Amino acid sequence: MKTYRVLVIPGDGIGKEVTACGKRVLERVGEKFGHRFVFEEALIGHAAIEATGSPLPDETIEKARATDAILFGAVGHPDYDNDPSLSVRPEQGLLKIRKELGLFANLRPIKPFDELLDASPIKPEVLKGADILFFRELTGDVYFGERGRREGGNVAYDTMVYARYEVERIARKAFEAARSRRRKLTSVDKANVLESSRLWREVVNDLARQYPDVTVEHLFVDTAAMKLIKDPRSFDVVLTGNLFGDILTDEASQIAGSMGMLASASLGDTVGLYEPIHGSAHDIAGKDVANPLASILSASLMLDISFGLKPEADAVTEAVAQTLREGFRTADIADARTPGEKVLNTEAMGKKVTERI
Repeated sequence: MKTYRVLVIPGDGIGKEVTACGKRVLERVGEKFGHRFVFEEALIGHAAIEATGSPLPDETIEKARATDAILFGAVGHPDYDNDPSLSVRPEQGLLKIRKELGLFANLRPIKPFDELLDASPIKPEVLKGADILFFRELTGDVYFGERGRREGGNVAYDTMVYARYEVERIARKAFEAARSRRRKLTSVDKANVLESSRLWREVVNDLARQYPDVTVEHLFVDTAAMKLIKDPRSFDVVLTGNLFGDILTDEASQIAGSMGMLASASLGDTVGLYEPIHGSAHDIAGKDVANPLASILSASLMLDISFGLKPEADAVTEAVAQTLREGFRTADIADARTPGEKVLNTEAMGKKVTERI
C-alpha cells in the first residue's frame, strides 16, 4: 500500500467546508483502491493573520515543501475588501505560497457536465461539447510587478512585467498539453497596446516552431472574452498571462454553470496545489450551502496529475456525474424549472459523491 501525503489548507470563508468534502473523497479513494492518504493541516490568509499576524506563516511553507500535494480552500475576508489601506492582507498569503513553491502554471479545465447545461446563462446548444483547458501564468504580471503610490498618494501604479523565460516555461506546458488533445493552442494577449504582450506573442511564435503539429492562433483579450461566450467549442488549449487568465477563467465558469463547479491545479517543478477557483464567499460561509464539487474535482486533478492515479481520478469525476444525473444539486446550480431536482447542502452533496465512488 503506497502512502500519499496531502496538506490541507482550508483558508478562509467556505474553504473549510469544501476542503472537508475533498478530503473525504480522497479517504474514500484510499479505501476503495488500496491507497493510504496521510493528512496535515496548515493556516493561510485571514485565519493565519488572526492566529499569527502573518498571512503565510513559516510553518505553512515548511509543511508545503514537505508534502506530496496540497488541497487548498480559499483566502479573503470582507474586512480587508472594505479597507484598502490595510498593509497586511489575506491574499498576500496566496501570492506568496505560489512564489515560494514556484507554482507558475495554473491549469483550469472547463468542460460542462451535460446534466448542467441548463444551469448556465448560455444556450445549451452553444455549450454542449465545449472542452477547454486554460494555462494561466501564475507568478508574473501586475500581481508581482513593481507597485506603489506617488504624488502624495494620489497616483497609484502597478507594473505588468514578464521575462522571456517566464513566458516560455508556461507556453511549453501549454504546447505539450495541446499535443495530447486537439492540437490547437490559442494565445491571449493585448499585443496591440502592451509591450509585455508583444514579448509574450514573440516568445509563443518562437516556441511554435518546435511544435509544427500544433495550430496556433493569437487573440486579443477582449476578442477572446467575446468568443468564449459566443463560440466556446472553438477553443482547445488557451494560454494567457496572470491578469487576463484570472478574468477569463472566471468568465468561463459560466460555461460550466457556476464557479462552484471549476477545479484548478497550480503546478511548477515540485509540489502541486489544487483548489476550486471560487473565492472565500463569506456571505454564505458557515451556512452549509456552498458547492463542494469544485473542491472534489480538484481532488480528482490531484489524483491524476500529482499521483498518476488516472483510474481513481476518473472514478471521482464519474461519481460527480452520477450524482448530477440522479438530480442532486446545490443551490447555485439548481433550477426551479427542472422537475425532479433535489437541492442538498454542502455536507450532504459531499456525502452523495463519496458514496458513489
